Amino acid sequence: MKLIYFIATLASLLLSSCSSEPSLQKYFVEKSEDKDFVALDLSPNIINVDKTKLTSEQKTALASFDKMNILAFKLDENNKAQFEAESNKLTQILKGKKYQQLMKVGSGKDGASVSFVGDEDNIDEFILFGKKEDNGFAVVRILGNDMNPNNIMNMISILQSANIDMDQLKPLEGLIKK
Repeated sequence: MKLIYFIATLASLLLSSCSSEPSLQKYFVEKSEDKDFVALDLSPNIINVDKTKLTSEQKTALASFDKMNILAFKLDENNKAQFEAESNKLTQILKGKKYQQLMKVGSGKDGASVSFVGDEDNIDEFILFGKKEDNGFAVVRILGNDMNPNNIMNMISILQSANIDMDQLKPLEGLIKK
């Protein structure tokens, strides 16, 4: 009888310790199969760069980058209400205590934000969220190990001189308004 009581107590502790707080990862998993969304997982090999020409800081930045997840919602005249609802869900998720906002630009209908998970010297994830009322929105999770703001700045400089593997980005072509 004591064993059953112990197991029941342990199970209730485990279940109550699981967070019911919505997370970006859960949101990505839920929406990746939705017809109004485009989901992409990109590996570091999307960045074609001559590593011998990189500075030591750029090599460190590149090594800290694991993968990138992109989730985009294409707005059309049939899903405006869903656009608002999904955009609001993402905004609420990013207001959670797990996410720290670095900056926000724009306001209301059009805008973007940059947030992160972790502490300033050991960032696990950078999150870019942008929306445009006449296009839709996209959220990008940049995952890595021991990332910091300097790594991100170095990654930007790498991207400016890299040959990006555009084939990996083909699913996003329909989202860009011409």
